Amino acid sequence: MREIAPVLPAPANLTVGMIGVPQDADIELDIRLEAVMEGVLVTGTARAPLSGECSRCLDPLTSEIEVGFQELYFYSAEDAAEDDSLLDGELLDLEPTFRDAVVLALPLSPVCGEDCPGLCVECGVKLAEAGPDHRHDKLDARWAALQGLKQGLDQGPKSKENHKDQEG
Repeated sequence: MREIAPVLPAPANLTVGMIGVPQDADIELDIRLEAVMEGVLVTGTARAPLSGECSRCLDPLTSEIEVGFQELYFYSAEDAAEDDSLLDGELLDLEPTFRDAVVLALPLSPVCGEDCPGLCVECGVKLAEAGPDHRHDKLDARWAALQGLKQGLDQGPKSKENHKDQEG
């Protein structure tokens, strides 16, 4: 058994939607390599910084993620199934295993806080900054045509009186 703890730069495209690991950010790995009958069993954890934006209010956010992973790297293709990982001499490619662990652990809808109210659907202002009295008058679309008719009637008699004054 062998244990190593390298710090490596993050590969590109470790993201989902609105959050991810910035490219070339330092990733701290704690890895244990064990020789087994079929190959080498790799068990480890990875800690990486996250950067993105809140899915509710669109503010930038940063955080950290820690994920665990485990993969068996086979000595030969004869022992392995089609999708299994193989050793290349004494080398093994840990990136696909690491990538799968990180991407699957990323939140699909990251939030800056559980109590984040988000944005107003009418005007887009941040509700946390808008205050409790923020609201919009909602007109029922079924009555909108009558509202226009009412405004026309309100203006109608006044315009007729003005027209009579101009004639006389």
